[in-house]
Amino acid sequence: MLARAPPRPSSGAAGDAVRCRHDDAPSRRPWAVPAGRARGGQRRAGAVKLVAARTAVVAASAGERRSAGPEPVAAAPADGAKLANGSAVAGISKLVTSTVGKSTNILWHDCPIGQTERQKLMNQKGCVVWITGLSGSGKSTLACALSRELHSRGHLTYVLDGDNLRHGLNRDLSFKAEDRAENIRRVGEVAKLFADAGLICIASLISPYRSDRSACRNLLPKSSFIEVFLNAPIEVCEGRDPKGLYKLARAGKIKGFTGVDDPYEPPSDCEIMIQCKIGDCPSPKSMADQVVSYLEANGFLHD
Repeated sequence: MLARAPPRPSSGAAGDAVRCRHDDAPSRRPWAVPAGRARGGQRRAGAVKLVAARTAVVAASAGERRSAGPEPVAAAPADGAKLANGSAVAGISKLVTSTVGKSTNILWHDCPIGQTERQKLMNQKGCVVWITGLSGSGKSTLACALSRELHSRGHLTYVLDGDNLRHGLNRDLSFKAEDRAENIRRVGEVAKLFADAGLICIASLISPYRSDRSACRNLLPKSSFIEVFLNAPIEVCEGRDPKGLYKLARAGKIKGFTGVDDPYEPPSDCEIMIQCKIGDCPSPKSMADQVVSYLEANGFLHD
Protein backbone atom coordinates (compact mmCIF):
# COMPACT_ATOMS: atom_id res chain seq x y z
CA MET A 1 0.00 0.00 0.00
CA LEU A 2 1.06 3.54 -0.58
CA ALA A 3 1.90 5.53 2.51
CA ARG A 4 -0.64 8.23 3.42
CA ALA A 5 0.75 11.72 2.98
CA PRO A 6 0.78 13.79 6.18
CA PRO A 7 -1.82 16.55 6.39
CA ARG A 8 -0.75 19.96 5.17
CA PRO A 9 -0.40 22.49 7.95
CA SER A 10 -2.71 25.46 7.99
CA SER A 11 -1.21 28.91 8.14
CA GLY A 12 -4.04 30.16 10.39
CA ALA A 13 -4.25 33.44 8.51
CA ALA A 14 -7.58 35.25 8.37
CA GLY A 15 -9.70 34.17 5.43
CA ASP A 16 -8.08 30.65 5.01
CA ALA A 17 -10.59 27.94 4.25
CA VAL A 18 -11.39 25.38 6.95
CA ARG A 19 -10.49 21.91 5.63
CA CYS A 20 -12.29 18.68 6.59
CA ARG A 21 -10.07 15.94 8.12
CA HIS A 22 -10.32 12.19 7.62
CA ASP A 23 -11.61 9.89 10.36
CA ASP A 24 -8.22 8.21 10.84
CA ALA A 25 -6.66 11.26 12.48
CA PRO A 26 -8.65 11.77 15.69
CA SER A 27 -5.87 13.68 17.43
CA ARG A 28 -5.96 16.39 14.77
CA ARG A 29 -9.77 16.46 14.43
CA PRO A 30 -11.01 20.04 15.08
CA TRP A 31 -14.59 18.93 15.75
CA ALA A 32 -16.41 15.81 16.84
CA VAL A 33 -18.20 13.70 14.27
CA PRO A 34 -21.59 12.69 15.72
CA ALA A 35 -22.71 9.11 15.94
CA GLY A 36 -24.77 7.76 13.10
CA ARG A 37 -22.32 8.59 10.33
CA ALA A 38 -23.11 6.53 7.26
CA ARG A 39 -20.62 4.03 5.85
CA GLY A 40 -18.47 4.93 2.92
CA GLY A 41 -17.42 8.24 4.42
CA GLN A 42 -20.72 10.04 3.60
CA ARG A 43 -22.66 11.89 6.30
CA ARG A 44 -26.42 11.73 6.68
CA ALA A 45 -28.22 14.87 5.51
CA GLY A 46 -28.21 17.46 8.24
CA ALA A 47 -26.12 15.32 10.63
CA VAL A 48 -23.18 17.70 10.88
CA LYS A 49 -23.24 21.45 10.92
CA LEU A 50 -19.91 23.17 10.35
CA VAL A 51 -19.35 26.62 11.71
CA ALA A 52 -16.24 28.54 10.70
CA ALA A 53 -15.46 31.53 12.86
CA ARG A 54 -13.69 34.37 11.17
CA THR A 55 -10.57 35.41 13.09
CA ALA A 56 -11.01 39.12 12.47
CA VAL A 57 -13.73 41.46 11.26
CA VAL A 58 -12.86 44.85 9.90
CA ALA A 59 -15.35 47.58 10.76
CA ALA A 60 -15.79 49.44 7.47
CA SER A 61 -17.19 52.59 9.00
CA ALA A 62 -14.57 53.13 11.74
CA GLY A 63 -11.61 51.18 10.40
CA GLU A 64 -11.27 49.34 13.73
CA ARG A 65 -10.40 45.65 14.12
CA ARG A 66 -12.50 43.50 16.37
CA SER A 67 -11.01 40.67 18.38
CA ALA A 68 -11.21 37.16 16.96
CA GLY A 69 -14.31 35.14 17.70
CA PRO A 70 -17.94 34.84 16.68
CA GLU A 71 -20.06 37.90 15.92
CA PRO A 72 -21.88 39.33 18.95
CA VAL A 73 -25.58 38.56 19.25
CA ALA A 74 -27.94 41.36 20.26
CA ALA A 75 -29.51 40.71 23.62
CA ALA A 76 -33.26 40.67 24.03
CA PRO A 77 -34.82 43.67 25.81
CA ALA A 78 -35.05 43.31 29.56
CA ASP A 79 -38.74 44.13 29.62
CA GLY A 80 -39.61 41.09 27.52
CA ALA A 81 -41.16 43.14 24.73
CA LYS A 82 -42.13 41.38 21.54
CA LEU A 83 -39.61 42.21 18.85
CA ALA A 84 -40.17 42.70 15.15
CA ASN A 85 -38.73 39.78 13.15
CA GLY A 86 -37.43 38.27 16.38
CA SER A 87 -34.37 40.52 16.66
CA ALA A 88 -33.40 43.52 18.74
CA VAL A 89 -33.24 46.92 17.08
CA ALA A 90 -30.72 49.47 18.28
CA GLY A 91 -32.33 52.38 20.07
CA ILE A 92 -35.77 50.75 20.23
CA SER A 93 -36.75 48.90 23.38
CA LYS A 94 -40.24 47.96 22.31
CA LEU A 95 -42.05 47.73 18.98
CA VAL A 96 -45.80 47.74 19.48
CA THR A 97 -47.62 45.38 17.17
CA SER A 98 -51.33 44.82 17.12
CA THR A 99 -54.05 42.43 16.01
CA VAL A 100 -56.88 43.77 13.86
CA GLY A 101 -59.52 41.27 12.84
CA LYS A 102 -57.67 38.24 11.50
CA SER A 103 -54.45 40.18 10.90
CA THR A 104 -51.83 39.57 13.61
CA ASN A 105 -48.44 41.13 14.40
CA ILE A 106 -49.02 44.23 12.29
CA LEU A 107 -47.40 47.60 12.87
CA TRP A 108 -48.73 50.99 11.76
CA HIS A 109 -46.14 53.11 9.92
CA ASP A 110 -46.52 56.87 9.78
CA CYS A 111 -45.26 59.05 6.94
CA PRO A 112 -44.00 62.64 7.38
CA ILE A 113 -46.25 63.73 4.51
CA GLY A 114 -49.80 63.50 5.80
CA GLN A 115 -53.30 64.65 5.01
CA THR A 116 -52.59 68.26 6.01
CA GLU A 117 -49.72 68.56 3.53
CA ARG A 118 -51.73 66.93 0.74
CA GLN A 119 -54.70 69.21 1.36
CA LYS A 120 -52.48 72.29 1.14
CA LEU A 121 -51.09 71.02 -2.14
CA MET A 122 -54.57 70.59 -3.63
CA ASN A 123 -56.14 73.61 -1.95
CA GLN A 124 -59.10 71.61 -0.66
CA LYS A 125 -60.11 69.51 2.33
CA GLY A 126 -60.53 65.77 1.93
CA CYS A 127 -63.97 64.38 2.75
CA VAL A 128 -66.54 61.75 1.79
CA VAL A 129 -69.86 62.72 0.22
CA TRP A 130 -72.00 59.63 0.75
CA ILE A 131 -75.11 59.58 -1.47
CA THR A 132 -77.79 57.13 -0.40
CA GLY A 133 -81.28 56.37 -1.63
CA LEU A 134 -83.45 53.83 -3.42
CA SER A 135 -82.48 52.33 -6.74
CA GLY A 136 -83.54 54.81 -9.41
CA SER A 137 -83.48 57.83 -7.08
CA GLY A 138 -80.69 59.49 -9.06
CA LYS A 139 -77.60 58.73 -6.96
CA SER A 140 -75.22 58.06 -9.85
CA THR A 141 -76.62 61.03 -11.77
CA LEU A 142 -75.99 63.34 -8.83
CA ALA A 143 -72.51 61.87 -8.22
CA CYS A 144 -71.42 62.58 -11.80
CA ALA A 145 -73.00 66.04 -11.84
CA LEU A 146 -71.28 66.93 -8.57
CA SER A 147 -67.94 65.63 -9.79
CA ARG A 148 -68.28 67.64 -13.00
CA GLU A 149 -69.16 70.84 -11.12
CA LEU A 150 -66.26 70.50 -8.69
CA HIS A 151 -63.87 69.65 -11.50
CA SER A 152 -64.87 72.80 -13.35
CA ARG A 153 -63.94 74.76 -10.23
CA GLY A 154 -60.49 73.17 -10.04
CA HIS A 155 -61.17 70.57 -7.34
CA LEU A 156 -60.06 66.94 -7.45
CA THR A 157 -62.74 64.30 -6.86
CA TYR A 158 -63.27 60.59 -7.31
CA VAL A 159 -66.58 58.76 -7.65
CA LEU A 160 -67.10 55.36 -6.03
CA ASP A 161 -70.21 53.98 -7.73
CA GLY A 162 -71.83 50.91 -6.23
CA ASP A 163 -72.38 49.06 -9.51
CA ASN A 164 -68.92 49.96 -10.80
CA LEU A 165 -67.26 48.59 -7.67
CA ARG A 166 -69.11 45.30 -8.07
CA HIS A 167 -67.33 44.88 -11.39
CA GLY A 168 -64.01 44.53 -9.54
CA LEU A 169 -63.36 45.13 -5.85
CA ASN A 170 -66.68 43.65 -4.71
CA ARG A 171 -67.33 41.17 -7.50
CA ASP A 172 -67.21 38.32 -4.95
CA LEU A 173 -70.19 39.67 -2.98
CA SER A 174 -73.87 38.92 -3.45
CA PHE A 175 -76.89 40.97 -2.38
CA LYS A 176 -77.55 38.98 0.80
CA ALA A 177 -77.62 41.02 3.99
CA GLU A 178 -74.17 39.90 5.18
CA ASP A 179 -72.59 40.55 1.79
CA ARG A 180 -74.25 43.94 1.52
CA ALA A 181 -72.72 44.84 4.88
CA GLU A 182 -69.27 43.76 3.67
CA ASN A 183 -69.82 45.68 0.43
CA ILE A 184 -70.45 48.90 2.36
CA ARG A 185 -67.55 48.24 4.75
CA ARG A 186 -65.08 47.91 1.87
CA VAL A 187 -66.35 51.03 0.14
CA GLY A 188 -66.15 52.92 3.42
CA GLU A 189 -62.51 51.92 3.88
CA VAL A 190 -61.62 52.91 0.32
CA ALA A 191 -63.46 56.22 0.68
CA LYS A 192 -61.53 56.87 3.88
CA LEU A 193 -58.24 56.45 1.98
CA PHE A 194 -59.35 58.88 -0.73
CA ALA A 195 -60.33 61.44 1.90
CA ASP A 196 -57.00 60.97 3.65
CA ALA A 197 -55.30 61.60 0.29
CA GLY A 198 -57.05 64.99 0.24
CA LEU A 199 -59.64 64.17 -2.41
CA ILE A 200 -63.37 64.82 -2.28
CA CYS A 201 -64.64 61.27 -2.54
CA ILE A 202 -68.20 60.85 -3.80
CA ALA A 203 -69.70 57.48 -2.88
CA SER A 204 -72.93 56.51 -4.60
CA LEU A 205 -74.62 53.43 -3.16
CA ILE A 206 -78.08 52.34 -2.05
CA SER A 207 -76.52 51.41 1.34
CA PRO A 208 -79.94 50.56 2.78
CA TYR A 209 -79.02 49.97 6.43
CA ARG A 210 -78.36 52.76 8.93
CA SER A 211 -75.86 50.69 10.93
CA ASP A 212 -73.63 50.20 7.87
CA ARG A 213 -73.70 53.89 6.97
CA SER A 214 -73.01 54.80 10.59
CA ALA A 215 -69.99 52.47 10.62
CA CYS A 216 -68.59 54.28 7.58
CA ARG A 217 -69.21 57.65 9.23
CA ASN A 218 -67.23 56.51 12.27
CA LEU A 219 -64.20 55.73 10.08
CA LEU A 220 -63.64 59.43 9.39
CA PRO A 221 -62.96 62.45 11.58
CA LYS A 222 -65.96 64.44 12.69
CA SER A 223 -67.64 66.46 9.93
CA SER A 224 -65.64 64.78 7.12
CA PHE A 225 -68.49 62.38 6.33
CA ILE A 226 -71.31 64.16 4.51
CA GLU A 227 -74.42 62.04 4.07
CA VAL A 228 -76.69 63.07 1.22
CA PHE A 229 -80.14 61.49 1.19
CA LEU A 230 -81.97 61.45 -2.11
CA ASN A 231 -85.48 61.28 -0.72
CA ALA A 232 -87.40 60.02 -3.73
CA PRO A 233 -90.58 57.96 -3.14
CA ILE A 234 -90.61 54.47 -4.52
CA GLU A 235 -93.35 55.46 -6.99
CA VAL A 236 -90.92 57.87 -8.64
CA CYS A 237 -88.03 55.38 -8.61
CA GLU A 238 -90.16 52.53 -9.94
CA GLY A 239 -91.61 54.81 -12.59
CA ARG A 240 -88.10 55.56 -13.83
CA ASP A 241 -86.75 52.00 -13.43
CA PRO A 242 -83.68 52.75 -15.63
CA LYS A 243 -82.28 49.20 -15.29
CA GLY A 244 -85.58 47.33 -15.36
CA LEU A 245 -84.87 45.93 -11.90
CA TYR A 246 -88.18 46.87 -10.30
CA LYS A 247 -90.00 45.00 -13.03
CA LEU A 248 -87.88 41.91 -12.40
CA ALA A 249 -88.35 42.20 -8.64
CA ARG A 250 -92.14 42.51 -8.98
CA ALA A 251 -92.09 39.41 -11.18
CA GLY A 252 -90.20 37.50 -8.49
CA LYS A 253 -87.09 37.10 -10.62
CA ILE A 254 -84.96 39.14 -8.21
CA LYS A 255 -85.09 38.38 -4.50
CA GLY A 256 -84.12 40.77 -1.72
CA PHE A 257 -84.56 43.91 -3.80
CA THR A 258 -84.49 47.11 -1.73
CA GLY A 259 -87.88 48.79 -1.56
CA VAL A 260 -89.77 45.72 -2.78
CA ASP A 261 -88.99 42.76 -0.52
CA ASP A 262 -86.04 44.19 1.40
CA PRO A 263 -86.21 47.31 3.60
CA TYR A 264 -84.55 50.68 3.13
CA GLU A 265 -83.78 52.57 6.32
CA PRO A 266 -83.74 56.33 5.62
CA PRO A 267 -81.11 58.45 7.40
CA SER A 268 -82.01 60.04 10.69
CA ASP A 269 -79.11 62.50 10.86
CA CYS A 270 -77.98 63.24 7.30
CA GLU A 271 -76.25 66.52 6.46
CA ILE A 272 -78.17 67.10 3.23
CA MET A 273 -81.59 65.89 2.14
CA ILE A 274 -82.71 66.44 -1.43
CA GLN A 275 -86.45 66.05 -1.78
CA CYS A 276 -87.95 64.63 -4.94
CA LYS A 277 -91.71 64.47 -5.27
CA ILE A 278 -93.93 63.05 -7.95
CA GLY A 279 -93.80 65.52 -10.81
CA ASP A 280 -91.37 67.79 -8.97
CA CYS A 281 -87.77 66.61 -8.96
CA PRO A 282 -84.78 68.98 -9.06
CA SER A 283 -82.38 68.86 -11.99
CA PRO A 284 -78.94 67.22 -11.61
CA LYS A 285 -77.30 70.66 -11.77
CA SER A 286 -79.45 72.10 -9.00
CA MET A 287 -78.82 69.04 -6.80
CA ALA A 288 -75.07 69.35 -7.37
CA ASP A 289 -75.18 73.06 -6.54
CA GLN A 290 -76.88 72.27 -3.25
CA VAL A 291 -74.02 69.95 -2.25
CA VAL A 292 -71.36 72.41 -3.47
CA SER A 293 -72.93 75.14 -1.34
CA TYR A 294 -72.63 72.90 1.71
CA LEU A 295 -68.97 72.14 0.94
CA GLU A 296 -68.19 75.84 0.53
CA ALA A 297 -69.99 76.84 3.71
CA ASN A 298 -68.11 74.21 5.75
CA GLY A 299 -64.61 74.97 4.50
CA PHE A 300 -63.98 72.00 2.24
CA LEU A 301 -63.33 74.19 -0.81
CA HIS A 302 -60.47 76.60 -0.21
CA ASP A 303 -60.11 79.81 -2.21
